[in-house]
Amino acid sequence: MVMAAYLAVATVGYVIVSYLVFGYVEPIGTIVIGFSVLLSLLIAFFLYSGLSKDSELPEDRLDGEIADDSGEVGFFSPWSWWPLALGLACAMLFLSLAVGWWVTFIAVPLAIVAVLGFVYEYSRGAHAH
Repeated sequence: MVMAAYLAVATVGYVIVSYLVFGYVEPIGTIVIGFSVLLSLLIAFFLYSGLSKDSELPEDRLDGEIADDSGEVGFFSPWSWWPLALGLACAMLFLSLAVGWWVTFIAVPLAIVAVLGFVYEYSRGAHAH
């Protein structure tokens, strides 16, 4: 929450300084710093909700053993190329903010295909359920 407040103040300061220096509000930097506020609020919410569910983790206890928290960690697909495709599509989407809006028309369909491929990866082919 402290980082979100800092970034909110930084956004307002950036708007004021860019207006005084350039005579107009620079839109891309303002949007990016504003999105940083939203991202820090998302991280704060995630950490706060996780803290309220589990007050003490097994690894935080002084008498904790490794076996106290053993079990399935999660699901991981080491052969999947969809995370790379989705990351490249998101990178192109953010690149469009700096290069030009026309890149968005290429990045959005790629991101949609990557998300659908990522979601339905185990619905078809050799690994279908």
